[in-house]
Amino acid sequence: MATDPQYEYGRRHFLKDSLVSVVKTAHEFTKHRDAPSEQPEAPAFVREDWLRPPGAVSESMFLDRCTRCGDCAKACPHSAVTVHPRNGFPILLPDQTPCYLCDDVPCIAACETDALVAVEHIEDVRMGLAVVSPKACTAEQGCNACVSQCPTHALSMDFDGFRVIVSESRCVGCGICEYTCKSVNDRIAITVRPARSSAA
Repeated sequence: MATDPQYEYGRRHFLKDSLVSVVKTAHEFTKHRDAPSEQPEAPAFVREDWLRPPGAVSESMFLDRCTRCGDCAKACPHSAVTVHPRNGFPILLPDQTPCYLCDDVPCIAACETDALVAVEHIEDVRMGLAVVSPKACTAEQGCNACVSQCPTHALSMDFDGFRVIVSESRCVGCGICEYTCKSVNDRIAITVRPARSSAA
């Protein structure tokens, strides 16, 4: 019995279209399966041990006065003053670059809103206070690099107890001790506690 040519043509078309459809579906499935899943980016880690630049007024007043213009950061010859990654306010991370207590304090001079105010003597700066971790400190092994580098002579060596002593009245929180400790030891034994957290 002869088959109708139109029937055969329609059947072949149907099979061809079905095969193409299956191939397209498989291709789309593979493409979506292998595509990287879009996960929301985790928020960047933000440190909390940052300092305000020298001459900073109280934290609440600082936040009111600072316009985040960045002039203090531009004026810093050591690039120690940087900006907070989330809010843009000026900060320092002493273990990366400490404050070198410039004689003319250009960061203060650059501030036009009195968020940073002039100090009569560099010893009057109060960014924070150095704190020594006895467990991490290698003073008993003869290290006193931080003592020799302190610009305000706030650190001294107690040779009887083989430990580093911090004078709270002399320490300005510049972070040079922290930076020095990081440079010569495997672990940082002396860190600067921010003045803003002490006032909180």
